[in-house]
Amino acid sequence: MAQPEAGALRYCRKCLIRETDQAEYFKNMYDYIRLLPEEDKVSSEEYERRLAICKNCDRLISGMCQMCGCFVEMRAAMRVRGCPNIPDRWTLS
Repeated sequence: MAQPEAGALRYCRKCLIRETDQAEYFKNMYDYIRLLPEEDKVSSEEYERRLAICKNCDRLISGMCQMCGCFVEMRAAMRVRGCPNIPDRWTLS
């Protein structure tokens, strides 16, 4: 297997989009999340909790969920959405 050139960035398959150099490319996704009506969004604490769960999931690849093909940062922001792998995974205990 070829090694990356010195100084070359490796592509992180377990990162959220906001943690990569692609975040600016997805600006309209973040604008969409920001503009969701407050009653349709989870709290910022719940959002971060959901993303932490996603980051530890084997189904997260390059900011996308392999189960449903969504960008997890968008799905996690919406109150009515659940984890497509285990529906009650995001349910608060």
